[in-house]
Amino acid sequence: MQRKLLVLLVFAAPLAAAQKLDPALLARIYSIRAIDNHSHPPALPVNGVADDEYDALPCAPLEPTDQTITGRPENPQFIAAWKALYGYKYDDMAPAHVRELLAAKARMKKEQGSNYPAWVLDHLGIETELANRVAMGRGLKPPRFRWVPFDDALLLPLDDSKLAAESPDRKFFYDRENLLLRRYLRTLDKDRFPATLGDYLSQVVTPTLENQKQNGAVAVKFEAAYLRSLDFKRTDATAAQEIYARYVTGGAPEKPDYYGLQDYIFHYIAAEAGRLSMPVHIHTGFGCGGYFELRGADPLLLEDVLNDPTLRGTKFVLLHGGAGPFSKSVAALLMKPNVYTDFSEQTWLLPTRQLSKTIRYWLEWYPEKVMFGTDLSPGTPEIDWEEIGWQTSNSGRDALAIALTGMMDDGEITRARALEIARMVLRGNALKLYGWPDR
Repeated sequence: MQRKLLVLLVFAAPLAAAQKLDPALLARIYSIRAIDNHSHPPALPVNGVADDEYDALPCAPLEPTDQTITGRPENPQFIAAWKALYGYKYDDMAPAHVRELLAAKARMKKEQGSNYPAWVLDHLGIETELANRVAMGRGLKPPRFRWVPFDDALLLPLDDSKLAAESPDRKFFYDRENLLLRRYLRTLDKDRFPATLGDYLSQVVTPTLENQKQNGAVAVKFEAAYLRSLDFKRTDATAAQEIYARYVTGGAPEKPDYYGLQDYIFHYIAAEAGRLSMPVHIHTGFGCGGYFELRGADPLLLEDVLNDPTLRGTKFVLLHGGAGPFSKSVAALLMKPNVYTDFSEQTWLLPTRQLSKTIRYWLEWYPEKVMFGTDLSPGTPEIDWEEIGWQTSNSGRDALAIALTGMMDDGEITRARALEIARMVLRGNALKLYGWPDR
């Protein structure tokens, strides 16, 4: 562990020179085994077939869009990742050198076998990773990997063709959700939707959530901002029942009607998730795809949900902290007793200095509600989930150190409090949220 920590601190030295951080605090931060609140790790291939269940709504098939500077291949942190993970000997990305890297990576995968994903977590300093996936797969076993399934599909029991027609991205995403909903129905041995909304909720929605819980789910995830606005209103039950009954046998509702039904189902799912002690994770802020509607991903649109007194028993996590223009709004939403956030996605969207500003702002409001997250996901053979995980994990730790150093220097907190907050952010807050013991 000491040798690994020394290697990490050597790689962090250029950052420390450019951005003020306390070396002793940084060393302690790197020694803490983190809980990654949000990620999309791939399972190991089965019979040579690559995993494709790392996301219900994968971005790869969409019209290509440019990455921000942090995620581009020329980011020198990826070379540092190669060195830390695979003993890469070079300071460049020359094709011959990269071929050596890929061979080294293949050897390590063969050597580690089904333990390879856990080996990667060991090298990232991550104790437990919450894996947002359609289903878990080979190599992704608890307690190192914990399942967070997707439940947007449960919002779509009717013909959604009119909603899907709004953009090419939404057409692709709605098709994916419809496939997932049919999968959920098959799991329940059903081939059609019940005739009434009440039966749909009791015979499809609740059993699906209970199955997820029984199969190891620790939370449920909504990527709704890719499909519609996050403006989930409290809807009259009678109106929702009438919309469902009118269209369950055929026909596509107009957007206002379908959204009204979805609003009602969402509130029902949130209440059931609370009953089952599964926090509700919701994507907020920046999303992939050139047609993504950023204004619909504003976390302030969730206020009707977060202020619903019937949902006080449900805990909500505003994933990505409203990445983009909404991060400061998230800080104020953390005042609500059942609302949390993490800085996943911002770890690869923003350079470390900018990330540290976001983290500091949140910590100056409610440090008990902020969690570490990477949002690592599959990439290319050269820069895959391992390298992305290394970059995001280290950037998150460095940014946390910069934020806490600034708070100490400005007399806002003591060193002892800085160390306490660091542990809270990296693991303590997640342990409390999910009800896990500290090992």
